[in-house]
Amino acid sequence: MKKRLLVYSVFVIVLYLIITLLMKMGIIDDYIKLNLFLIMLNIILAVSLNLINGITGQFSLGHAGFMAIGAYTTAVLTTLEKPVPFYLTVLIGGLFAMICGLIIGLPVLRLRGDYLAIATLGFGEIIRVIIQNIDYLGGASGISDIPQGIDWTGYFVITVLSVVVILNIINSSFGRAMIAIREDEIAAEAMGINTTLYKVLAFMIGAFFAGVAGSVYSGSFGFIQPDMFNFFKSIDILVIVVLGGLGSISGSIISAIVLTIISALLQDYPAVRMVLYALILIIIMLFRPQGLMGTKEIRLSKLIPIGGEKNA
Repeated sequence: MKKRLLVYSVFVIVLYLIITLLMKMGIIDDYIKLNLFLIMLNIILAVSLNLINGITGQFSLGHAGFMAIGAYTTAVLTTLEKPVPFYLTVLIGGLFAMICGLIIGLPVLRLRGDYLAIATLGFGEIIRVIIQNIDYLGGASGISDIPQGIDWTGYFVITVLSVVVILNIINSSFGRAMIAIREDEIAAEAMGINTTLYKVLAFMIGAFFAGVAGSVYSGSFGFIQPDMFNFFKSIDILVIVVLGGLGSISGSIISAIVLTIISALLQDYPAVRMVLYALILIIIMLFRPQGLMGTKEIRLSKLIPIGGEKNA
């Protein structure tokens, strides 16, 4: 376990140092840096949705709504006469999204399958429409001139922390209870697992990190509007999770990287991008319904043995 932790720690540090060096050398320009930010943003959104859809076995389509809550929280708090420190607004935005996750989760998570998807989709659209009709939040025009309070290091740290926290939850007793619910909810309940509690807990944690992603987005791009958090944004996140594999955090990370790069290459052809996403979903459902990774994870400690121990 210690060797595995060492491998992951060294990998993360080396990755950070390499990318930082490439930025200072000018090899990674502003355009590539922007896409790096989008990749990390999508990683946070994908792993948090995977906790709900992949690990717990629910079907949520309201992730964009939670993201909007975090984004507007940071936008408002950082544009006050006495602005709140950015990283504090990230925490507050995540907590607001988590509270909304609790409020919507308690009644909605009694539903299953398509009914749950429709209910969470409705919640996301309700949030967007409410924001769109509040003049203080800029209405349909949104909020501009938001102070940019995050840099590459902040993005990297928040992304790594998000992945580490969610992985630790999955590998804990809470995570095992969530996986039991995914495999067979009736059997899990018969074994004494409080299924409602764990489903709401997964929903709240996923909402928290979606709110964090929204706050980070707001504080890095300096402009937000309600249409950025519509139904199609939730679909984008869902496609990333499904492509990577429902239940695989490694798959979500790989998928977020691949699809963000594809989106960047097709940014001048938005209609083509949506058609491509639809084709990807159809192909996955036909030939590999479990996604690229299924429920498996990449183990760096097996790829890079330490101290002669091949199965660390």
